Amino acid sequence: MTIPAEMKALLLVGDGYTRTPSGSVLEATEPYLEPGSTAVPSPGPTQVLIKVSLASINPSDVAFIKGQYGQPRVKGRPAGFEGVGTVVAGGDEPYSKSLVGKRIAFATGLSNWGSWAQYAIAEAAACIPLLDTVRDEDGAAMIVNPLTAIAMFDIVKQDGEKAFVMTAGASQLCKLIIGLARGEGYRPIVTVRRDEQIPLLKEIGAAHVLNEKAADFEATLREVIKAEQPRIFLDAVTGPLASAIFNAMPKRARWIIYGRLDPDATVIREPGQLIFQHKHIEGFWLSEWMRQFKDRRGPAILEAQKRFSDGRWSTDVTAVVPLAEAMARLPGELAKPNGKVFIRP
Repeated sequence: MTIPAEMKALLLVGDGYTRTPSGSVLEATEPYLEPGSTAVPSPGPTQVLIKVSLASINPSDVAFIKGQYGQPRVKGRPAGFEGVGTVVAGGDEPYSKSLVGKRIAFATGLSNWGSWAQYAIAEAAACIPLLDTVRDEDGAAMIVNPLTAIAMFDIVKQDGEKAFVMTAGASQLCKLIIGLARGEGYRPIVTVRRDEQIPLLKEIGAAHVLNEKAADFEATLREVIKAEQPRIFLDAVTGPLASAIFNAMPKRARWIIYGRLDPDATVIREPGQLIFQHKHIEGFWLSEWMRQFKDRRGPAILEAQKRFSDGRWSTDVTAVVPLAEAMARLPGELAKPNGKVFIRP
């Protein structure tokens, strides 16, 4: 196919990191993105050029465009960490060339040529050739959430009890973990912000669903934790909610933080529990997990594709937004609960 010289994209307005953090909500696109045209990049020796079919939006994307992620922005480059598309050109290395013509899920990583564009650059090693039975919506969300779900459930199985705690229970990631847990007899305890989310999560396998906004939340939380004795706490929120959960958890609990949806201060109510109860606080970053556990990556990818293919997993879609409408629509679509938002170039 003929590759054009220029492409449409959502381009980063900021550079590097912000000095004024503004939380996890995308209140408007204009301070962080601008629509525009840019040159179609050429892949390096280990890279591929992808014609993007669909790009996903994750909380990490919002943090990144606002300069609040662990990777610096490059002003004028396209945003977007993840997507699905067809490889149209490869670098000099054999594996890069072998992907040409294939439909793949991809993560842009450190390439700084993101997926919110008509074309994207990715390392060939960060591309996943897709089974025909995987939908584009699942392929575009194949890496960040599914691999994080498998990686964190591995932690639960290796170091925890049958019960474990998760915040942001209605998120796509938590739903994937609940599906894994249900199949192996584990008991997720999850928090939500809306009562209408409770029956859905119980139906797919959550053992307990607690509304963090309820007046009796902390009392109910203490009762559930006393009964279930969870040791692993997977946290996307931080702030006062996470502080309350960690404080209620038993000895040798591990608080694993992988997001910061709440910009409020996170307080350790009783630091002595780190000393006398042997509790631990740590972080999880998928990029680091993929570097550290390379032998787990291949089986995890195959497992994710099989789950999406046979219906055990499915990506809940809030909206598919055309690239031309993204500036106006993204804040409103991302504010809706329970599903993912995609961009179609």
